[in-house]
Amino acid sequence: MIKSQHIKEQLAKLPDNPGVYFFLDKNKKILYIGKATSLKDRVRSYFNKDVINTRSPLISKMLSDFETIDFTKTDSVLEALILEAHLIKKHQPEANIKEKDNKSFNFVVITKEDFPRVLILRGRELLNNHFLNENKYDISYSFGPFPNGTQLKEALKIVRKMFPFRDKCEPQSGKPCFNRQIGLCPGVCSGEISKEGYAEQIENIKLFFEGNKKQLLKNLEKQMKGFAKEKKFEEANITKRTLFTLNHIQDVSLIKEDKLLADDSGANFRIESYDIAHMSGQNVVGVMTVVEDGEIKKGDYRKFKIKDDPGVNDTKALGEVLARRLGHIEWRFPDLIVVDGGVAQKNIIQKILKQNNVDIPVVSVVKDERHRPKEILGDKKWLKFEREILLSNAEAHRYGIAFHKQLRGKIR
Repeated sequence: MIKSQHIKEQLAKLPDNPGVYFFLDKNKKILYIGKATSLKDRVRSYFNKDVINTRSPLISKMLSDFETIDFTKTDSVLEALILEAHLIKKHQPEANIKEKDNKSFNFVVITKEDFPRVLILRGRELLNNHFLNENKYDISYSFGPFPNGTQLKEALKIVRKMFPFRDKCEPQSGKPCFNRQIGLCPGVCSGEISKEGYAEQIENIKLFFEGNKKQLLKNLEKQMKGFAKEKKFEEANITKRTLFTLNHIQDVSLIKEDKLLADDSGANFRIESYDIAHMSGQNVVGVMTVVEDGEIKKGDYRKFKIKDDPGVNDTKALGEVLARRLGHIEWRFPDLIVVDGGVAQKNIIQKILKQNNVDIPVVSVVKDERHRPKEILGDKKWLKFEREILLSNAEAHRYGIAFHKQLRGKIR
Protein backbone atom coordinates (compact mmCIF):
# COMPACT_ATOMS: atom_id res chain seq x y z
CA MET A 1 0.00 0.00 0.00
CA ILE A 2 1.44 3.41 -1.02
CA LYS A 3 1.18 5.88 1.81
CA SER A 4 1.04 9.25 0.02
CA GLN A 5 0.64 11.04 -3.27
CA HIS A 6 4.22 12.25 -2.83
CA ILE A 7 5.49 8.65 -2.92
CA LYS A 8 3.28 7.81 -5.92
CA GLU A 9 4.90 10.66 -7.83
CA GLN A 10 8.37 9.39 -6.98
CA LEU A 11 7.47 5.86 -8.11
CA ALA A 12 6.18 7.23 -11.40
CA LYS A 13 9.63 8.72 -12.11
CA LEU A 14 11.51 5.44 -11.69
CA PRO A 15 13.09 4.25 -14.98
CA ASP A 16 12.99 0.74 -16.42
CA ASN A 17 16.79 0.50 -16.09
CA PRO A 18 19.32 -1.34 -13.93
CA GLY A 19 20.59 0.61 -10.96
CA VAL A 20 20.70 1.15 -7.23
CA TYR A 21 17.81 2.54 -5.17
CA PHE A 22 17.71 4.22 -1.77
CA PHE A 23 15.01 4.62 0.86
CA LEU A 24 15.65 7.77 2.94
CA ASP A 25 14.02 9.18 6.08
CA LYS A 26 12.83 12.77 6.59
CA ASN A 27 16.41 13.84 7.46
CA LYS A 28 17.74 12.32 4.21
CA LYS A 29 19.46 9.53 6.14
CA ILE A 30 19.73 6.35 4.03
CA LEU A 31 17.67 3.56 5.61
CA TYR A 32 18.13 0.91 2.93
CA ILE A 33 20.07 0.35 -0.30
CA GLY A 34 19.18 -2.20 -2.96
CA LYS A 35 19.99 -2.98 -6.58
CA ALA A 36 17.67 -3.88 -9.42
CA THR A 37 17.44 -5.10 -12.98
CA SER A 38 14.52 -2.71 -13.39
CA LEU A 39 14.36 0.13 -10.86
CA LYS A 40 10.71 0.71 -11.68
CA ASP A 41 9.61 -2.90 -11.10
CA ARG A 42 11.80 -3.61 -8.07
CA VAL A 43 10.95 -0.52 -6.03
CA ARG A 44 7.24 -0.84 -6.81
CA SER A 45 7.33 -4.45 -5.58
CA TYR A 46 7.90 -3.14 -2.04
CA PHE A 47 4.38 -1.77 -2.01
CA ASN A 48 2.49 -4.99 -2.77
CA LYS A 49 -0.35 -5.56 -0.31
CA ASP A 50 1.36 -8.65 1.18
CA VAL A 51 4.52 -6.70 2.03
CA ILE A 52 4.14 -7.15 5.80
CA ASN A 53 3.79 -10.93 5.44
CA THR A 54 6.75 -11.42 3.11
CA ARG A 55 9.33 -8.96 4.45
CA SER A 56 11.48 -9.15 7.52
CA PRO A 57 10.58 -6.88 10.46
CA LEU A 58 13.53 -4.62 9.57
CA ILE A 59 12.27 -4.05 6.03
CA SER A 60 8.70 -3.53 7.26
CA LYS A 61 9.98 -0.91 9.75
CA MET A 62 12.02 0.77 7.02
CA LEU A 63 8.90 1.02 4.84
CA SER A 64 6.98 2.71 7.64
CA ASP A 65 9.83 5.16 8.39
CA PHE A 66 10.99 6.27 4.95
CA GLU A 67 9.97 9.57 3.33
CA THR A 68 11.88 9.65 0.04
CA ILE A 69 13.05 7.29 -2.70
CA ASP A 70 16.17 8.05 -4.72
CA PHE A 71 18.11 6.07 -7.33
CA THR A 72 21.23 5.90 -9.48
CA LYS A 73 21.08 4.30 -12.93
CA THR A 74 23.87 2.00 -14.10
CA ASP A 75 24.75 0.56 -17.51
CA SER A 76 24.27 -3.05 -16.36
CA VAL A 77 23.08 -5.24 -13.49
CA LEU A 78 26.71 -6.22 -12.85
CA GLU A 79 27.64 -2.58 -12.24
CA ALA A 80 24.55 -2.16 -10.04
CA LEU A 81 25.67 -5.14 -7.93
CA ILE A 82 29.11 -3.60 -7.41
CA LEU A 83 27.78 -0.10 -6.74
CA GLU A 84 25.32 -1.52 -4.17
CA ALA A 85 28.18 -3.19 -2.25
CA HIS A 86 30.27 -0.01 -2.35
CA LEU A 87 27.41 2.14 -1.04
CA ILE A 88 26.40 -0.32 1.70
CA LYS A 89 30.02 -0.26 2.94
CA LYS A 90 30.09 3.55 2.79
CA HIS A 91 26.71 4.34 4.40
CA GLN A 92 26.08 1.24 6.59
CA PRO A 93 22.24 1.47 6.38
CA GLU A 94 20.59 -0.16 9.39
CA ALA A 95 18.14 -2.32 7.40
CA ASN A 96 20.98 -3.70 5.25
CA ILE A 97 23.51 -4.35 8.00
CA LYS A 98 21.14 -5.78 10.61
CA GLU A 99 19.23 -7.87 8.05
CA LYS A 100 22.32 -10.09 7.90
CA ASP A 101 25.09 -10.66 10.38
CA ASN A 102 28.14 -8.80 9.03
CA LYS A 103 30.05 -12.09 9.22
CA SER A 104 27.62 -13.63 6.70
CA PHE A 105 28.29 -11.07 3.97
CA ASN A 106 30.53 -11.96 1.03
CA PHE A 107 33.63 -10.07 -0.06
CA VAL A 108 35.87 -10.17 -3.12
CA VAL A 109 39.50 -10.12 -2.04
CA ILE A 110 42.79 -9.70 -3.88
CA THR A 111 45.74 -11.36 -2.15
CA LYS A 112 49.15 -9.77 -1.55
CA GLU A 113 51.45 -11.93 -3.70
CA ASP A 114 53.70 -11.60 -6.74
CA PHE A 115 50.80 -13.10 -8.71
CA PRO A 116 47.71 -12.19 -6.64
CA ARG A 117 44.68 -14.43 -6.40
CA VAL A 118 41.11 -13.11 -6.69
CA LEU A 119 38.77 -14.93 -4.28
CA ILE A 120 35.38 -14.75 -2.59
CA LEU A 121 35.51 -14.91 1.21
CA ARG A 122 32.84 -14.54 3.88
CA GLY A 123 33.11 -11.81 6.50
CA ARG A 124 33.73 -14.41 9.23
CA GLU A 125 36.72 -15.72 7.23
CA LEU A 126 38.17 -12.23 6.80
CA LEU A 127 37.95 -11.71 10.57
CA ASN A 128 39.49 -15.10 11.37
CA ASN A 129 43.29 -14.75 11.52
CA HIS A 130 43.75 -18.49 11.99
CA PHE A 131 41.77 -19.16 8.78
CA LEU A 132 43.77 -16.54 6.85
CA ASN A 133 47.12 -17.85 8.12
CA GLU A 134 46.20 -21.49 7.52
CA ASN A 135 45.25 -20.74 3.91
CA LYS A 136 48.16 -18.29 3.45
CA TYR A 137 45.80 -15.42 2.62
CA ASP A 138 47.54 -12.07 3.02
CA ILE A 139 44.85 -9.66 1.84
CA SER A 140 45.83 -6.65 -0.24
CA TYR A 141 42.34 -5.37 -1.18
CA SER A 142 38.79 -6.33 -0.24
CA PHE A 143 35.54 -5.25 -1.88
CA GLY A 144 32.08 -5.59 -0.38
CA PRO A 145 29.94 -6.38 1.47
CA PHE A 146 27.89 -8.23 -1.14
CA PRO A 147 24.56 -9.39 0.37
CA ASN A 148 23.87 -12.10 -2.21
CA GLY A 149 26.56 -14.77 -2.56
CA THR A 150 24.97 -16.50 -5.55
CA GLN A 151 24.85 -13.29 -7.56
CA LEU A 152 28.42 -12.42 -6.56
CA LYS A 153 29.65 -15.76 -7.95
CA GLU A 154 27.84 -15.07 -11.24
CA ALA A 155 29.30 -11.55 -11.30
CA LEU A 156 32.84 -12.83 -10.79
CA LYS A 157 32.37 -15.28 -13.68
CA ILE A 158 31.51 -12.33 -15.95
CA VAL A 159 34.47 -10.28 -14.67
CA ARG A 160 36.81 -13.24 -15.16
CA LYS A 161 35.85 -13.56 -18.82
CA MET A 162 36.90 -9.92 -19.31
CA PHE A 163 39.93 -10.04 -17.02
CA PRO A 164 41.25 -13.59 -16.54
CA PHE A 165 42.92 -14.08 -13.16
CA ARG A 166 44.60 -16.68 -10.95
CA ASP A 167 42.70 -18.33 -8.11
CA LYS A 168 44.37 -21.68 -7.32
CA CYS A 169 47.17 -22.52 -9.75
CA GLU A 170 50.86 -22.49 -8.84
CA PRO A 171 52.66 -19.54 -10.50
CA GLN A 172 55.17 -20.36 -13.25
CA SER A 173 54.98 -24.12 -12.69
CA GLY A 174 55.35 -24.63 -16.43
CA LYS A 175 52.13 -26.63 -16.60
CA PRO A 176 48.89 -24.94 -17.84
CA CYS A 177 46.04 -25.26 -15.33
CA PHE A 178 42.50 -26.14 -16.37
CA ASN A 179 41.41 -22.49 -16.22
CA ARG A 180 44.26 -21.56 -18.56
CA GLN A 181 42.97 -24.10 -21.07
CA ILE A 182 39.50 -22.50 -21.07
CA GLY A 183 40.79 -18.90 -21.10
CA LEU A 184 40.03 -17.96 -17.48
CA CYS A 185 43.66 -17.82 -16.30
CA PRO A 186 46.06 -15.54 -18.21
CA GLY A 187 48.89 -18.06 -18.02
CA VAL A 188 50.31 -17.39 -14.56
CA CYS A 189 50.90 -21.13 -14.20
CA SER A 190 52.53 -21.66 -17.59
CA GLY A 191 54.69 -18.52 -17.47
CA GLU A 192 52.87 -16.87 -20.39
CA ILE A 193 52.35 -13.57 -18.54
CA SER A 194 54.92 -11.47 -16.72
CA LYS A 195 54.57 -10.16 -13.19
CA GLU A 196 54.16 -6.63 -14.62
CA GLY A 197 51.56 -7.72 -17.19
CA TYR A 198 49.55 -9.53 -14.53
CA ALA A 199 49.77 -6.49 -12.23
CA GLU A 200 48.01 -4.47 -14.95
CA GLN A 201 45.27 -7.10 -15.10
CA ILE A 202 44.81 -6.96 -11.31
CA GLU A 203 44.65 -3.16 -11.46
CA ASN A 204 41.83 -3.45 -14.01
CA ILE A 205 39.90 -5.81 -11.72
CA LYS A 206 40.51 -3.46 -8.78
CA LEU A 207 39.18 -0.46 -10.73
CA PHE A 208 36.13 -2.45 -11.80
CA PHE A 209 35.22 -3.46 -8.25
CA GLU A 210 35.80 0.10 -7.07
CA GLY A 211 33.18 1.18 -9.61
CA ASN A 212 35.72 3.34 -11.44
CA LYS A 213 34.65 2.38 -14.95
CA LYS A 214 35.76 5.69 -16.47
CA GLN A 215 39.40 5.23 -15.38
CA LEU A 216 39.28 1.56 -16.37
CA LEU A 217 38.18 2.40 -19.92
CA LYS A 218 40.92 5.04 -20.13
CA ASN A 219 43.55 2.49 -18.99
CA LEU A 220 42.38 -0.09 -21.53
CA GLU A 221 42.44 2.48 -24.36
CA LYS A 222 46.02 3.35 -23.38
CA GLN A 223 47.03 -0.33 -23.20
CA MET A 224 45.48 -1.05 -26.61
CA LYS A 225 47.33 1.87 -28.26
CA GLY A 226 50.59 0.82 -26.55
CA PHE A 227 50.27 -2.74 -27.89
CA ALA A 228 49.51 -1.45 -31.39
CA LYS A 229 52.51 0.89 -31.30
CA GLU A 230 54.76 -2.04 -30.33
CA LYS A 231 53.17 -4.09 -33.12
CA LYS A 232 51.76 -6.57 -30.58
CA PHE A 233 48.60 -6.93 -32.63
CA GLU A 234 47.22 -10.02 -30.91
CA GLU A 235 47.39 -8.32 -27.47
CA ALA A 236 45.90 -5.14 -28.96
CA ASN A 237 43.00 -7.13 -30.39
CA ILE A 238 42.35 -8.90 -27.06
CA THR A 239 42.28 -5.50 -25.28
CA LYS A 240 39.94 -4.14 -27.96
CA ARG A 241 37.55 -7.06 -27.36
CA THR A 242 37.72 -6.43 -23.61
CA LEU A 243 36.81 -2.77 -24.20
CA PHE A 244 33.84 -3.80 -26.30
CA THR A 245 32.69 -6.35 -23.71
CA LEU A 246 33.01 -3.79 -20.91
CA ASN A 247 30.79 -1.40 -22.84
CA HIS A 248 28.29 -4.13 -23.73
CA ILE A 249 28.20 -6.33 -20.63
CA GLN A 250 25.99 -9.38 -21.14
CA ASP A 251 24.85 -10.14 -17.60
CA VAL A 252 21.95 -12.42 -18.51
CA SER A 253 22.63 -14.79 -15.58
CA LEU A 254 22.49 -11.89 -13.12
CA ILE A 255 19.29 -10.55 -14.68
CA LYS A 256 17.67 -13.99 -14.37
CA GLU A 257 18.73 -14.36 -10.71
CA ASP A 258 17.60 -10.82 -9.90
CA LYS A 259 14.17 -11.39 -11.45
CA LEU A 260 13.66 -14.61 -9.50
CA LEU A 261 14.20 -12.71 -6.29
CA ALA A 262 12.13 -9.71 -7.36
CA ASP A 263 9.17 -11.86 -8.37
CA ASP A 264 8.50 -12.86 -4.78
CA SER A 265 10.31 -11.09 -1.97
CA GLY A 266 12.65 -8.58 -3.52
CA ALA A 267 15.63 -9.74 -1.48
CA ASN A 268 16.61 -12.23 1.21
CA PHE A 269 14.24 -14.95 -0.12
CA ARG A 270 14.14 -17.43 2.72
CA ILE A 271 13.30 -21.14 2.57
CA GLU A 272 12.90 -23.22 5.73
CA SER A 273 12.97 -27.02 5.55
CA TYR A 274 11.86 -29.43 8.28
CA ASP A 275 12.66 -33.10 8.76
CA ILE A 276 12.26 -35.81 11.42
CA ALA A 277 14.83 -38.45 12.43
CA HIS A 278 14.48 -41.44 14.74
CA MET A 279 15.25 -45.17 15.05
CA SER A 280 12.14 -47.33 15.35
CA GLY A 281 10.33 -44.47 17.08
CA GLN A 282 13.06 -43.93 19.68
CA ASN A 283 14.93 -40.66 20.35
CA VAL A 284 12.72 -38.76 17.91
CA VAL A 285 14.13 -35.38 16.85
CA GLY A 286 13.16 -32.66 14.41
CA VAL A 287 15.28 -30.06 12.66
CA MET A 288 14.86 -26.83 10.75
CA THR A 289 17.36 -25.73 8.11
CA VAL A 290 17.48 -22.45 6.20
CA VAL A 291 18.49 -21.44 2.69
CA GLU A 292 18.45 -17.70 2.02
CA ASP A 293 19.11 -16.15 -1.38
CA GLY A 294 20.27 -19.56 -2.60
CA GLU A 295 22.80 -20.01 0.21
CA ILE A 296 22.86 -22.23 3.30
CA LYS A 297 22.42 -20.17 6.48
CA LYS A 298 23.71 -22.45 9.22
CA GLY A 299 23.41 -19.79 11.91
CA ASP A 300 19.62 -20.09 11.63
CA TYR A 301 19.45 -23.90 11.87
CA ARG A 302 17.43 -25.22 14.83
CA LYS A 303 17.10 -28.59 16.64
CA PHE A 304 13.97 -29.91 18.38
CA LYS A 305 13.67 -32.86 20.76
CA ILE A 306 10.14 -34.17 20.27
CA LYS A 307 8.26 -33.82 23.56
CA ASP A 308 5.35 -36.10 22.70
CA ASP A 309 6.09 -39.72 21.81
CA PRO A 310 4.80 -40.10 18.27
CA GLY A 311 6.33 -43.53 17.73
CA VAL A 312 7.16 -43.70 14.04
CA ASN A 313 4.51 -41.07 13.20
CA ASP A 314 6.65 -38.53 11.36
CA THR A 315 3.57 -36.47 10.49
CA LYS A 316 2.65 -35.81 14.11
CA ALA A 317 6.27 -34.97 14.94
CA LEU A 318 6.43 -32.52 12.03
CA GLY A 319 3.32 -30.79 13.34
CA GLU A 320 4.95 -30.36 16.75
CA VAL A 321 8.17 -28.96 15.24
CA LEU A 322 6.31 -26.36 13.19
CA ALA A 323 4.02 -25.36 16.09
CA ARG A 324 7.06 -24.77 18.31
CA ARG A 325 8.89 -22.92 15.52
CA LEU A 326 5.91 -20.56 15.00
CA GLY A 327 6.07 -19.73 18.69
CA HIS A 328 9.37 -17.95 18.06
CA ILE A 329 8.09 -14.66 16.65
CA GLU A 330 11.61 -13.23 16.94
CA TRP A 331 12.68 -15.56 14.08
CA ARG A 332 11.87 -14.14 10.69
CA PHE A 333 9.13 -16.13 8.92
CA PRO A 334 10.17 -17.86 5.70
CA ASP A 335 8.85 -17.11 2.22
CA LEU A 336 8.52 -20.84 1.52
CA ILE A 337 8.38 -24.00 3.66
CA VAL A 338 9.78 -27.35 2.48
CA VAL A 339 8.96 -30.70 4.10
CA ASP A 340 10.25 -34.18 3.43
CA GLY A 341 7.45 -36.55 2.41
CA GLY A 342 4.22 -36.50 0.49
CA VAL A 343 0.66 -35.22 0.75
CA ALA A 344 0.22 -36.15 4.45
CA GLN A 345 3.31 -34.21 5.54
CA LYS A 346 2.36 -31.23 3.39
CA ASN A 347 -1.20 -31.25 4.77
CA ILE A 348 -0.13 -31.29 8.43
CA ILE A 349 2.11 -28.27 7.86
CA GLN A 350 -0.70 -26.39 6.12
CA LYS A 351 -3.07 -27.31 8.96
CA ILE A 352 -0.70 -25.95 11.66
CA LEU A 353 -0.15 -22.77 9.64
CA LYS A 354 -3.91 -22.24 9.33
CA GLN A 355 -4.44 -22.83 13.07
CA ASN A 356 -1.88 -20.09 13.75
CA ASN A 357 -3.31 -17.69 11.11
CA VAL A 358 -0.04 -17.71 9.20
CA ASP A 359 -0.02 -17.69 5.39
CA ILE A 360 3.19 -19.29 4.04
CA PRO A 361 3.31 -21.50 0.92
CA VAL A 362 4.37 -25.14 1.41
CA VAL A 363 5.96 -27.72 -0.88
CA SER A 364 6.95 -31.31 -0.09
CA VAL A 365 9.75 -33.37 -1.59
CA VAL A 366 8.71 -36.93 -2.47
CA LYS A 367 11.53 -39.49 -2.52
CA ASP A 368 11.95 -42.76 -4.43
CA GLU A 369 12.84 -46.12 -2.87
CA ARG A 370 16.53 -45.09 -2.76
CA HIS A 371 15.61 -41.86 -0.98
CA ARG A 372 16.37 -39.70 -4.01
CA PRO A 373 14.08 -36.73 -4.86
CA LYS A 374 11.40 -37.86 -7.28
CA GLU A 375 8.81 -35.08 -7.24
CA ILE A 376 8.03 -31.72 -5.66
CA LEU A 377 4.39 -31.36 -4.57
CA GLY A 378 2.88 -27.87 -4.39
CA ASP A 379 2.23 -24.82 -6.53
CA LYS A 380 4.29 -25.22 -9.71
CA LYS A 381 5.39 -21.59 -9.57
CA TRP A 382 7.89 -22.59 -6.85
CA LEU A 383 9.71 -24.94 -9.23
CA LYS A 384 11.85 -21.99 -10.32
CA PHE A 385 13.47 -22.45 -6.89
CA GLU A 386 14.01 -26.18 -7.43
CA ARG A 387 17.73 -26.01 -6.70
CA GLU A 388 17.15 -24.15 -3.41
CA ILE A 389 14.25 -26.44 -2.42
CA LEU A 390 16.33 -29.59 -2.93
CA LEU A 391 19.35 -28.03 -1.22
CA SER A 392 17.33 -27.13 1.89
CA ASN A 393 15.68 -30.56 1.92
CA ALA A 394 19.04 -32.36 1.65
CA GLU A 395 20.44 -30.19 4.44
CA ALA A 396 17.46 -30.99 6.70
CA HIS A 397 17.95 -34.72 6.10
CA ARG A 398 21.69 -34.50 6.83
CA TYR A 399 21.25 -32.27 9.88
CA GLY A 400 18.46 -34.45 11.30
CA ILE A 401 20.55 -37.63 11.06
CA ALA A 402 23.56 -35.89 12.62
CA PHE A 403 21.46 -34.59 15.55
CA HIS A 404 19.87 -38.01 16.10
CA LYS A 405 23.28 -39.73 16.17
CA GLN A 406 24.56 -37.11 18.58
CA LEU A 407 21.60 -37.68 20.90
CA ARG A 408 21.98 -41.47 20.79
CA GLY A 409 25.67 -41.13 21.61
CA LYS A 410 24.87 -39.09 24.72
CA ILE A 411 22.24 -41.59 25.91
CA ARG A 412 24.73 -44.49 25.60
